[in-house]
Amino acid sequence: MGMMVVARRVDAPAHEVRYEFGFEDRFDRVLIIDPQTLEAVVEDGEFNAAASAIAAKIVNAWRSAGEFPQRMLFAS
Repeated sequence: MGMMVVARRVDAPAHEVRYEFGFEDRFDRVLIIDPQTLEAVVEDGEFNAAASAIAAKIVNAWRSAGEFPQRMLFAS
């Protein structure tokens, strides 16, 4: 079975990058990325497959473009 996870960047302090994310357009979780180390954590503490997939897409986009994207989509 496939999975579609979407994320949108939200305002955050300078020392972190925050994304609201979830399945389809349910932005019910928050992903926090440290821009210095690229370490990603989820606000609710559950770093599952959806969080891992969208974090990897966001970090890869940052490595490619040099900036964190406003929106990201992962579909499998």
